[in-house]
Parts: sequence; C-alpha cells; structure tokens
Amino acid sequence: MKPRALVTGGAGFLGSHLCDALIYEGYSVIAVDNLLTGRMSNIDHLRREGNFEFQQLDINRPFDVGEVNYVFHFASPASPVDYMIHGIETLKVGSLGTMHALEVAHKYHAKYLVSSTSECYGDPLEHPQKETYWGNVNSIGPRSVYDEAKRFTEAMTMAYHRYHKVDTRIVRIFNTYGPRMQLNDGRVIPNFMKQALRGEDLTVYGDGSQTRSFCYVSDEIDGFIRLSKSDEHQPVNIGNPDEFTILECAKRVIAITGSSSKIRYEALPQDDPKQRRPDITKAGTLLGWQPKVKLDEGLRMSLDYFRQAVGKDVAARA
Repeated sequence: MKPRALVTGGAGFLGSHLCDALIYEGYSVIAVDNLLTGRMSNIDHLRREGNFEFQQLDINRPFDVGEVNYVFHFASPASPVDYMIHGIETLKVGSLGTMHALEVAHKYHAKYLVSSTSECYGDPLEHPQKETYWGNVNSIGPRSVYDEAKRFTEAMTMAYHRYHKVDTRIVRIFNTYGPRMQLNDGRVIPNFMKQALRGEDLTVYGDGSQTRSFCYVSDEIDGFIRLSKSDEHQPVNIGNPDEFTILECAKRVIAITGSSSKIRYEALPQDDPKQRRPDITKAGTLLGWQPKVKLDEGLRMSLDYFRQAVGKDVAARA
C-alpha cells in the first residue's frame, strides 16, 4: 500500500507543487484547503490522479482525514496582500491550525514537516541569516500577524516534538517564485511580471537598495522532499543565497519580458526588511541540497505562466 500524505494548504502555490512532488515520490496524497487564498485551478490537473484526493475544510477546527504516514503543514496566507487582509485568519492558522495538524500527526504516529519562513528573522541584524539567529521582529507591527504566526508555529511544533515525541521538521522558506503564484499577491516577482507584461511602470519601494534572495519553486520543493526524509528536528533554511537588490530584480524582469516599462519609486512600507539572504550551509551539509536555477532562468521559465495569467486578468476585466 502506498504511504499516505496529508498536505494542508494543498491548493496553494507551494502546497500544490508539493502535492505533485509527493505523488511522484509514490505517496497517496490528500490535500485539504479552505480556499481562502488557495485556488482549485492549482490542483485541477491532479483531480484525475487515482492517488490524489481533495477536501475543502478549515483546519482551524479539529479535523481527521483518517490514517496518514506524513503530515505536511503548508496552510497559511503567505503574501503581504493576503495576510494584511486576513490578519486574524493568519494568526489562527499559525496557532489553532498548527495544533490541529500536529494532533493528526500525533494520533497516527505520522512524520510531520511544517513550512515556516525567513520572516521569522524580521529585519535582520545578522547577514546572511543562519538558523541560529533569533531574529529582529516587531511583534506589534502590521506584518506581525504573519511573522509572529510563523514564530508561534515553530514553537508549537517543537513543543509537540519535546512533549509528545512527534517526529517533526521545520523548513524556513525564502522568497520562492514560479508558476501558480497569484498575480495580485503583492510579492516582488508577480508584481514586477504583472506590471511589465501590462506595460505599466514597475513599482519599487524606497530606493530599491533593499535585497532579496529568490528561489525557483522546483529547487524549493526539492529541498522540502530532502528535509522530509531526514531526521533533523531543528529549523533548516531552504532558499537561494544569490542576493539581488529590488531595483536589480526590476531591471531583469523588464529585460526578460522585453517590456518598455519604466521604474516608479514609492515610499518603503513599515517594517519592510532591508536585506534577506539565507545561509544554506546546514541544508548543504545535512541534505546535500543546493539550488540549481539562477534568477534569469527561473524568470524565463515563469514567463509563459505570467503571460497567461495577465491575459486572463485582462479578459476578466473586459
């Protein structure tokens, strides 16, 4: 019998790509999502798979999908647009949703992997960020609904590991991009792609000197799968250490899309991190993992998806 994996947030950007990878790995997958930010279009191609099942449910309430061998907890709004609108829901899924996912793993003695985030480091005073860095986070700022939800997620996960002996893993994700991202989710790559493909000016906040490290989705998923097979219980950074200024990223998107767009500067949002770059020494040593896809290559591989998404958005507005 195939091992059975539960993926919370399975209709989201990363959750749906993870479902693909788990089916390829030989799992029977059950995805759950309340569709607050997930989309059925992300998993339509899986509905024909005999090893895939979808249930629409809210994991902020206790739930049980039957016996599973692995729980992958990926449910949470992840883009600034989404978690600024759904702040309470973000805090709930980081606390109640995490507890209920852990209860499923505890009940069935299943292994467990949770998606955390580089936002746990806040606006970092350490650069690049190692897993041992405790962070510099504003616990009452506008971004705190996401940052603190994920920090609590990590605390809850480690508590279930220590007190209930649940076999847990924590991945800290850095700025992932690729097909299936929401066009209007407020993250850097979708924003720039959308504006460039529409011929609009690209919005750069501040002077554009703040940095990010962008990891293509296939590399990110490879890191998840490798971590899921390890015995590591402490957090592990999975991200691309190649660091770019936001301004440089904007210029690369303009070049790759062939757009005539210009760059427009606006005020920097409150608590926007000035720099972000993972130290992936641990992932390399422990998992043998290194990202393979460079930014220009990843942008080119994402281009057709964003062209189609912009076309659909234009048609819907007509």
